[in-house]
Amino acid sequence: MSGVTFYYDFSSPFAYLGATQIERVAGSHGVRWRPILVGALFQRIGTPMVPLETFPEAKRAYIGRDLAHWADHWGVPFRWPSRFPMRTVLALRLALAAAEQGRVAEVSRALFRAYWVDDRDLNDPEVVRSVAADCGLLPAFERAQSDPAIKQALFDSTDEAVQAGVCGVPSFVVRGHVFWGQDRLDLVARALEGWEPPTL
Repeated sequence: MSGVTFYYDFSSPFAYLGATQIERVAGSHGVRWRPILVGALFQRIGTPMVPLETFPEAKRAYIGRDLAHWADHWGVPFRWPSRFPMRTVLALRLALAAAEQGRVAEVSRALFRAYWVDDRDLNDPEVVRSVAADCGLLPAFERAQSDPAIKQALFDSTDEAVQAGVCGVPSFVVRGHVFWGQDRLDLVARALEGWEPPTL
């Protein structure tokens, strides 16, 4: 596929914002949605499990404002949830199960919205089941709960992200070039049109 690979975890507000825009940016080039377990990625590359918690207060306050600014800039709903950080393993597995039916983007958008707009608990199987039901994906939910192949698929997608050089989410990969953050989407758009980013 000649488009963009989008690595994400539902636990990230930056990934939520990126998910609201990536298909618009990619256009006819296409998007390959790849849910990953960002905590496992951080562990592999030596990053704190919740980087936001390591920032000084002034930086945390700025990031909160910055998230609100980006949401307003793109005209999308956003609110900080009452539970953070969030364990998202089952939700990620649901997305991977839905991918086998070609519906990963649809259910991923619904899961992002459940957490970052509706303040629902993605660590609660009943919440994840409800999102799956609303999308007509209950069989995928059942697989997400019990199928070893889906569990392995989450490890595999995370390994793939590590091998690609991903350092956080959202990350967008175009022809091997990694762009980290929803604020890099202009660069993603340029790369999709043929721009070759310089390297150090």
